[in-house]
Amino acid sequence: MANDRISLELARGEVLALLGENGAGKSTLMSILFGHYSADSGSIRVFGQPLAPGNPQAALAAGIGMVHQHFTLADNLSVLENVMLGSESLWQPFTRRARARARLLEVSQRFGLPVAPDAPVASLSVGERQRVEILKALYRGARILILDEPTAVLTPQESEVLFGVLAQMVAQGLSILFISHKLPEVLRVSHRVAVLRAGRLVAQVPAAGSTEAQLAQWMVGHALAPRAPRPPARPGARVCELRQVSTRPDATAGRERLRGLDLALHAGELVAIAGVSGNGQLALAELLCGVRTASAGELLLEGRPLRADPAWLVTQGVARIPEDRHAVGVIGDLPVWENAVSERLRSPAFSRRGWVRRAAARAHAAQVLERFDVRGAGALAPTRALSGGNMQKLILGRALLAPSGQPAPRLIVAHQPTWGLDVGAVDYVQAQLLAARDAGAAVLLISDDLDEVLAMGDRVAVMHDGRLVAQRPAADWTREAIGLAMAGIAEPDGAVHAA
Repeated sequence: MANDRISLELARGEVLALLGENGAGKSTLMSILFGHYSADSGSIRVFGQPLAPGNPQAALAAGIGMVHQHFTLADNLSVLENVMLGSESLWQPFTRRARARARLLEVSQRFGLPVAPDAPVASLSVGERQRVEILKALYRGARILILDEPTAVLTPQESEVLFGVLAQMVAQGLSILFISHKLPEVLRVSHRVAVLRAGRLVAQVPAAGSTEAQLAQWMVGHALAPRAPRPPARPGARVCELRQVSTRPDATAGRERLRGLDLALHAGELVAIAGVSGNGQLALAELLCGVRTASAGELLLEGRPLRADPAWLVTQGVARIPEDRHAVGVIGDLPVWENAVSERLRSPAFSRRGWVRRAAARAHAAQVLERFDVRGAGALAPTRALSGGNMQKLILGRALLAPSGQPAPRLIVAHQPTWGLDVGAVDYVQAQLLAARDAGAAVLLISDDLDEVLAMGDRVAVMHDGRLVAQRPAADWTREAIGLAMAGIAEPDGAVHAA
């Protein structure tokens, strides 16, 4: 059962944090509150009035707004046009842009959310896009705001700005439902914490006096073992090398490019890339996975030119964990077993003379599900039925578990592999990446989470404006130094530490 007799209250001017593992029922509960789903039993009252079930318009009219983890903005429209979208009747003979602009600027000033109404959304940073999503809800009169993983793609600096905005909104009487897997920020911003496990409310406590360990234990049902220290790396031969590599600007975001990049990836080493989202990380990941081409420079895989051919790269032992598991990682309507073998479907292990060897493919998929503890749906179920954490485990298993008789991956490109995952799933994914490193793979980890970068990286490099502005052993970094490098501030000696 997705939700089982859950009762919650939210007061005016209160932040209630909602915690739970992936698949615990948080998204289902919020979808019921926002009118996307109808509950089988129970009722919802908003400001003393009953809320009609299964009706998003009724939820909006009652003052409920929702900012989703995956933004829903149209890149080809301006900020003002995105905010207005859906707020006017289709039968209205003309749009009231002047009034909408005045309303947007009034809301922006009131809640401390500065915005440029005419800026194209495609030109905005991730933090600015999130600001627009929040303004969309406030523009429509939201008095209860649901924030789903609001800091998942923000830098520490952007998160600090968001926390200041939340404090200002709460001071003006807004109520906030705050969904997050990051326990420190939950304890920092919330007044109360509610914990779901397997669809049930298992704890509801004041944030003051609670501890991260206590919340984590309620989430998973048992105490988490202390994380063992990361074993030291034993770098071997160079697996991949970039020499003065550049790419052309992305069609929708000019910053998303590489400029004269030098980087070497060694067997048995995990290199972590830090940086503000949109400074070339996606271009680097796509380049190494064969879906983007270099406009200049040299790109080598074990001394040979790396071809912009994803299928060929899979045969050469390059594995990828893409940034967006929903849009790029899987095809939600395909069954789990097809997604488990999709990137190796041309392999002789799974096809012969153009025909898919279904028995072999399903047997391998069963191994992936078992070895990587993928729960929530069988091999024949549509992949969209999986929770985010289990979907990520499926992608991880597809990348790391080679078919029988084939070698393990030599290069693993992991782009935001723990984005939006709960503490248990994060530990699992990180442990698997370190195990692959220890087995001899070269691992490139691209993450917006500085804690993850410092905890996982043997060597840490920082990207800014498409360039690697600094790279050195993880032990030689501090959070402050990384923050300066992320902002593009040169080090005192101006040196770039290369491998």
